[in-house]
Amino acid sequence: MSLIRITDSFFITGQIRAADMPRIAAMGFVVILNNRPDGEEADQPDHETMRQATVAAGMGYLWLPVTGSTINGEVAETFRAMLDAASGPVLAHCRSGARSFTLWAIGEVLAGRMTPEELARFAQVRGCDASGVLNWLASDAQKRAQDLPRKESLMSAKPEVTGFFDPRTWSVQYVVADPATKDCAIIDPVYDYDEKSGQTGTERADEILRFVSDRGYHVQWILDTHPHADHFSAAAYLKARTGAPTAIGEKVVDVQKLWKGFYNWPDFPEDGSQWDRLFADGDTFTVGTIPARVMFSPGHTLASVTYVIGDAAFVHDTLFQPDSGTARADFPGGNAKILWSAIQAILALPDETRIFTGHDYQPGGRKPQWESTVAEQKANNIHMSKYRTEAEFVAARDARDATLPMPKLILHALQVNMNGGRLPEPEANGRRYIKLPLDVLTGADWG
Repeated sequence: MSLIRITDSFFITGQIRAADMPRIAAMGFVVILNNRPDGEEADQPDHETMRQATVAAGMGYLWLPVTGSTINGEVAETFRAMLDAASGPVLAHCRSGARSFTLWAIGEVLAGRMTPEELARFAQVRGCDASGVLNWLASDAQKRAQDLPRKESLMSAKPEVTGFFDPRTWSVQYVVADPATKDCAIIDPVYDYDEKSGQTGTERADEILRFVSDRGYHVQWILDTHPHADHFSAAAYLKARTGAPTAIGEKVVDVQKLWKGFYNWPDFPEDGSQWDRLFADGDTFTVGTIPARVMFSPGHTLASVTYVIGDAAFVHDTLFQPDSGTARADFPGGNAKILWSAIQAILALPDETRIFTGHDYQPGGRKPQWESTVAEQKANNIHMSKYRTEAEFVAARDARDATLPMPKLILHALQVNMNGGRLPEPEANGRRYIKLPLDVLTGADWG
């Protein structure tokens, strides 16, 4: 077993065996990250065998299987998130260590921490093969250049956007319509819930339905940007009323896997089947004749996406209005470094792109606002104009988040929202019940 130190807390190696785990743990590693798919070679230990041996040795185990053809920027970002979440040194392995190094290196270059030239020198000093990384980066740059005309065409259309502010949750719901065809999408609808009485209702969602009817719109999509922590989603209700398909980002399955454990729901399906479509980063669709695409925007949650519909970007909890800054990143699965990268991607959109946020907390008591532009965000956002580097932003974001109590509805809402906005099934007495796990989260407001 030959280990290569990449950083003080990240090492790579070739194939390891279950018998190696006690010795690896004695070296001080806390996590094993396996990048090999099962079945590549006849004598290769399967990942379940490796997981059991790793856990028995007192270490954490992560499995992110990749091949040369499946490595991409999104997988590299997931790899980076796994490293960031580790509480100590990580040992990643594949057959030779090359894929593990490639995933790490792609993330470094895409995040702007290294240039390809610097990476080549870095790899040479450590005896790593950087050819796969450099080839991928060159191919990705060419693809981005080829996609530029398509992305510019996506920005050429201007949908009609109507926001509906919910003062109880400070949430903004949207109807986004093609004026030519009157097709529309509903984004982040709210299902009414009063935590004190336990009463539910559809007043906010019905307001949207009346608006759609009055305008003669046809609902083509019901979209959520992520599983919300501060309100129930009305996606299931609106689907039942309109027949329109529901959609969310494909990483919702990671949220389901995390939270089903919190709620002790071993039989909960963690496959995203609660929605009609799961969007991957870069997926495209249309609202009427207006082209739209999906940007994976994690950091606030594991599953957050931005919908870019024509010249309008719906960023929900990634950015707020310029006088309110950016979203918190301390929920389970959140990460301030990843949030920084997601925001940079949004701010790389054309300056005239309209930015629509999912909340407004009305600083200073001003009236609710939810629309700005990329140019305004870059110039005036109180966080992004002040913290110019990732390190500055992460330090400030983490410090701020440490002072914030958890949202009052997070434990109520996640069990509904990771189920596509469906309320719990009635029990034998005909009543529905919300389940509240105790002591799974920190951040109590004892004041």
